[in-house]
Amino acid sequence: MKLSEFKNIISSTETIRFQLENKETIPEHFHITEMGIVSKEFIDCGGTLRNEKVINFQLWYANDFDHRLSTQKVIDIIYIAEKKLPIEDLEIEVEYQKSTIGKYSLEFNGNYFVLKSKSTACLDEDKCGIPNEKLNVSLSNLNNNSPSCSRESGCC
Repeated sequence: MKLSEFKNIISSTETIRFQLENKETIPEHFHITEMGIVSKEFIDCGGTLRNEKVINFQLWYANDFDHRLSTQKVIDIIYIAEKKLPIEDLEIEVEYQKSTIGKYSLEFNGNYFVLKSKSTACLDEDKCGIPNEKLNVSLSNLNNNSPSCSRESGCC
């Protein structure tokens, strides 16, 4: 979800609520402890230079059970960030901690903003030679002398 869509939704709702994909709700006394821009420049396993940039929200909660962020307060937080940072209409990434800090994309289901799990992937499958479909291979049938990924293949 892009920032513009998020702002449109919260400007027309009375409360802002979050939940994980498994329907576990984030306590209503959450804080948005950070809002900013995260930019990442990197080389993928095939040697391609890549850039990513997202709007980042960090959600957190403590024992202040009476704390509730109104939609207007969230709009105010965004407004301040837009005045002080070069905010663009980018995808939102949410950081939220369970056993460790997780990064999530964001969707809206009509009632809740849903934190959608993100996953890793090879970004240059052609150069690494990754098959389109996962092969089912019995480990007992593997040949220990079979070639593995070599340095010359371009695969990490």
